[in-house]
Amino acid sequence: MILQNFPLRTATLSLLLALLIATALTGQERAQDRRKWLSPGQRVSDDPRRIPLPPEFAHAMSTLVLRGGRVFDSTGKSARPGTVVISGNQIQAILPPDSTQWPSDARVLDLAGKTVIPGLIDLHVHLSNAMDIKATPSAPTVSAAIAESDADGALRGAEKLRYFIESGITSVRDTGSRGDVSFRLKDWVRAHRLPGPRVFPAGQLITATGGHASEVLSNDTSREGESVEVSGPDAWREAVRRQFKRGADFIKITSHFSKEEVAAAIEEAHALGLKVTCDCEAFYIQWAVEAGIDCIEHPLPRSDETIRLMAERGVADVPTQVIYQLIFDVQGGYYGSTSRRFGFSKTANMEMVRRLRRAGIKMGVGTDLVVDWFRYLPKAYIAELKNFVAAGDSIPEALIRATRTNAEILDMDDKLGTLEPGKLADVAIVSGKPDENLDDLEHVDTVIRDGEIVVKDGHSIFPPRISMQMPASRQSNQ
Repeated sequence: MILQNFPLRTATLSLLLALLIATALTGQERAQDRRKWLSPGQRVSDDPRRIPLPPEFAHAMSTLVLRGGRVFDSTGKSARPGTVVISGNQIQAILPPDSTQWPSDARVLDLAGKTVIPGLIDLHVHLSNAMDIKATPSAPTVSAAIAESDADGALRGAEKLRYFIESGITSVRDTGSRGDVSFRLKDWVRAHRLPGPRVFPAGQLITATGGHASEVLSNDTSREGESVEVSGPDAWREAVRRQFKRGADFIKITSHFSKEEVAAAIEEAHALGLKVTCDCEAFYIQWAVEAGIDCIEHPLPRSDETIRLMAERGVADVPTQVIYQLIFDVQGGYYGSTSRRFGFSKTANMEMVRRLRRAGIKMGVGTDLVVDWFRYLPKAYIAELKNFVAAGDSIPEALIRATRTNAEILDMDDKLGTLEPGKLADVAIVSGKPDENLDDLEHVDTVIRDGEIVVKDGHSIFPPRISMQMPASRQSNQ
């Protein structure tokens, strides 16, 4: 009997051993493992929270056909002539250029000389971030009180959304904004009340007392600033829960922290089904990786051992080289920060990206354009893509990072990042061949988000106003 069950027992032991090894490597389940509890075909929200939704009522869906152009689908295939058929808010088919298999009442756009690509994604933005308090050619002088107000932060965010969407960026990951600003912007865009990209917010970033983004005494955390300071593992857990309650799609933490604090935050976020990313440096990166972090922001220094551990555990990185290039060019250096106490230069940052690339680390595209530097779009985003090319990517590989890889890091690759049937219809139409010349991304002609044209001839389309009929007057009894 023992001999008869030996193969089964061996397989069981092998499975248990594999699970123990996986647990030893990560310390816990990853955030996306929560999906296994959903029923097959369950309709859920179009964000990493994946909240169950009732079935959609059947209704007639309009069809939009993009024909006559080239298709770069970010699946790894070369760009080719083809036709993209969009039904409702999803991609229905990618057809050969000579096919006409679509409904007779479809709206057809002729894209001769243009290339259809998946909507670009920016993995590091701060929508409410204040512009420089001093007057600049692009921004008026404002008081500190106005710059720190949620109302002004929301208006700044709405303005930034326009720059992103007109640059062909159909999704942004907000890595820290004031109060509930990013959550409100997400809801307004999702409801088609405001033109802009999908917003995936972290809410406030979480740090220890005096940590990154909370380093100076003038920082007013009592007014729902971009960061929240907490001390102790239980407080870090509670901070994660509060951002989750508000609607966070992921959690952003920053150094400094203790090993116990970072482990508590990551464990709590993963239990809630959210990924965690970290702005940290040196040994703090090692601590975060050992605790099960999903992603590291910026090209900050770390040891070879940390890089090896990142590759082993599948930890991603969003280098955001362009923001530091701007800081060095405009300000001469990164000054006054206790979380930047190390050698820092353009050369060192590029070498870090090359090291990460050689190690096989999954890297995504983010800009982190603070103050009024969002006005550099789309050139700043293109510059970040060129940084990856300088590090060894081909141009198509850099575009795939900006779309498919970014969607994977965002935990949205089942819905975004490639042009494939069943994916959400987030599409950018570019005059030229951006898969051959990245500068052609300056010529975004049309943008489709969620199946709806939101940019035409390079300019945002504001949602049409809804007119309501005045109620009939009531006759007086007198």
